[in-house]
Amino acid sequence: MEIKNMTCIVCPFGCKLQVRPLDVDGMEFDIKGNKCPKGLDYAVKELRNPTRVITSTVKIKYAHLNRLPVRTSEAIAKNLMFKCMKKLDFVEVKSPVKAGDVIIRDILGTGINIIATRSM
Repeated sequence: MEIKNMTCIVCPFGCKLQVRPLDVDGMEFDIKGNKCPKGLDYAVKELRNPTRVITSTVKIKYAHLNRLPVRTSEAIAKNLMFKCMKKLDFVEVKSPVKAGDVIIRDILGTGINIIATRSM
């Protein structure tokens, strides 16, 4: 089975990990190169269900700028990123908005919110 090389991003060490699947389903792994247990958890999570925090902007009315920066409140499954971004294309909010305000609650039924990252 093919070895996958990846860099752990959990801590500042940036360990170079070598990951080899142990079964045909790709659910069990042999992981080498980690300097702490966080690297093991990171590699398994990244291979089984990769997630990312989305940062973007949405339209805003009555503010000194015409775009409001937003992000997901938690990491969202990587396979949902483009659907999430498509939803954000059609969002328009009205000023005033405070950093931390929920712009979209439970996007795509994930339980994850889209929140403002700037007050306007």
